[in-house]
Amino acid sequence: MFSAFLDTNVLWPSLQRDFMLSLAVEGLYRPLWSEVILAELENEEQKKLEDRIHLPVVEATARATHLIGEMRRAFEDAIVLDWEALEGSYGLPDRNDEHVVAAACVGGAGAIVTYNVKDFPSDRVPDSIQVLLPKEFLLNTVSVDPMRSLMAVAEMARRRGGRDPKYTVDWILRELERRYSLESVVDLLREA
Repeated sequence: MFSAFLDTNVLWPSLQRDFMLSLAVEGLYRPLWSEVILAELENEEQKKLEDRIHLPVVEATARATHLIGEMRRAFEDAIVLDWEALEGSYGLPDRNDEHVVAAACVGGAGAIVTYNVKDFPSDRVPDSIQVLLPKEFLLNTVSVDPMRSLMAVAEMARRRGGRDPKYTVDWILRELERRYSLESVVDLLREA
């Protein structure tokens, strides 16, 4: 199965994260990340919940911790270990990104999915690893099996709809277009 290393910045937007991980649950790819990514995501999620949703620190912390726990539970084999020996050997423009390439290599990823593609120059990343924007990765992934991808969206609507009936398949598709400019992805899903 194709494996993709997911950078923190593509996991931070909640709806996009839910979509990406729902595709993985459907078996369309295998997600990978490191403990560093999970720690960054937990920290950023807590800040987001405090700053945007205005949750008290204790509740924001508990929800962020719960998110990471659920990710660990759902994707037990996603955490890449023992990448540290490779860190610093790629000469990336931002040394903080070295762990991403190191973990992607050790995990056998075929892609790194990130918004910071400029921080991963092709001459510094092994040829076996593509560096893709989420938009490209999602289009490639949905193209593999649009019907199973649509099933992932239907499952998202079912989960979210229990909290708020506005979360229909159509609402999710519209929001994926509006928030993340995933028009081509949504077109494939609508055709399915």
